[in-house]
Formats: sequence, structure tokens, C-alpha cells
Amino acid sequence: MIAHRCCKGGSNDSGPRAIVVRAADDNSPPPTFIRRCAEFAGPAVPGAILVLLPKCPACLAAYIAIGTGVGLSIPAATHLRMLLVILCVASLAYFAARPVGRFIALIFTAKKMKSNSPRRKHSRSITSVEFAHRHAAVSGGEPT
Repeated sequence: MIAHRCCKGGSNDSGPRAIVVRAADDNSPPPTFIRRCAEFAGPAVPGAILVLLPKCPACLAAYIAIGTGVGLSIPAATHLRMLLVILCVASLAYFAARPVGRFIALIFTAKKMKSNSPRRKHSRSITSVEFAHRHAAVSGGEPT
């Protein structure tokens, strides 16, 4: 698998490289054209139905009668219209919540990885002798 430009570089292995390696271990093929079209059609179909759904139950009954030859009563068309609206809104909410859930999971995994990283502990203060030795090592002179 070829890594993206943003995944290259960096010195620690806990960043994007670990994700690339994990994706490379997955033996699933890259998404095909049909799969990408299906992913696009997922939220587009309920949105189109919601936009094109007539507001009048009598119009909905007439459209169903023209399209299928099945006649509906006005109360049945009213319930069918409300059911279609509820299903379309619920599916759009589902398609909107999936990326939000992935983003939240990404944030929490990043925080977890950050909290597990080794940190330098400066729990004790250094003495003046240690400071002089460190200063001498940096400046190249003798400790005093």
C-alpha cells in the first residue's frame, strides 16, 4: 500500500504510520467504482425522496396510482407520507452521525495514544553541583 504524503515523515511510530500499517495488514481490496457510487447514493437517495415527496396526500395517492396502478385512500396516503418522511429523516441522521462518530473515535484514540506516550519526569530538583557539571558539559569548560 502506498502511503499518502501526509503519512510520510515524522520520527515517532505512534502517529499516522501505525494507521497505515494497520490498513496494510487488512486484506480488503480498495473500493471499486460501484462501491464508491453506493457510498454516495446512501445519503443521496433519502434526500432526493424527501425533496421530491409531495406535500399533499392526494397528490401522493395520485402518483402511486399512476406509477403502480394501485389506488390509495387519502388517510392511507397521509400515513404513508408521514412514514416516508420519518424514514428519510432517520436515515439522513444515520448517515450524518457516522462521520461524527468516526471523528470522535479518532479524537479519543489520539488522546489515548498521547497519554500513553513516555514523558520526561522532572520530579526532583537538581543540586548546584549537578547544575555546574551540566553547564560545564554544555559550555566545554571545567565545573567549578
